[in-house]
Amino acid sequence: MANKRNYQKELERVIDGLDGKVPTLLLHSCCAPCSSYVLEYLSEYFQITLFYYNPNIYPPEEYKKRVLEQQDLIRRMEVRHPVKFLEGAYDTERFYQMARGMEDLPEGQERCFGCYELRLREAAEKAKEMNADYFTTTLSISPMKNVDKLNEIGEKVAAEFGLRYLNSDFKKKNGYRRSVELSGIYGLYRQDYCGCVFSKRERERKKASSERERKESCSAD
Repeated sequence: MANKRNYQKELERVIDGLDGKVPTLLLHSCCAPCSSYVLEYLSEYFQITLFYYNPNIYPPEEYKKRVLEQQDLIRRMEVRHPVKFLEGAYDTERFYQMARGMEDLPEGQERCFGCYELRLREAAEKAKEMNADYFTTTLSISPMKNVDKLNEIGEKVAAEFGLRYLNSDFKKKNGYRRSVELSGIYGLYRQDYCGCVFSKRERERKKASSERERKESCSAD
């Protein structure tokens, strides 16, 4: 069996090789809470343009709320190198076309992988357009995301576009825990579902099931 890759170590090797240079980085972000630690960490070494492209988010009111949270965090957060904000198109039809036929799959399967690729491809196109030195995504900070699949897709897309993808596993070094701490410090809205209508429905089903079990347990007592 091949040894499991340590994406955090790979990222650290890239950072160590910068030798004081501050390259440009196009950072795709899924939400303000997930980006908080990543911005704190990477802004020490890169000039970041945060690219908010998430056509999967449902409903539109939720999307608008997350955009405003992201912009507010960037304005207030203390970082070494200034962070720019760039919002992508909220082209939800692209997401639904990608998800067609996979609507009933559980979270964490092929529909999610297609969503990773949809967003990473758009990030790669923008990085190419901006002539960014690197691109990557905040998605690997989530315990719910498949980090191997994320980096596999990132590397594939980077090769197609002739770009450099920063492999990552931002959960490492207590990254996820720090993102929770920063969310508290900045009073960030932390959603209870990934973002798409399918994850929202799954979350609501699980909450309803837990509530039924709680009531049944109380009745038994």
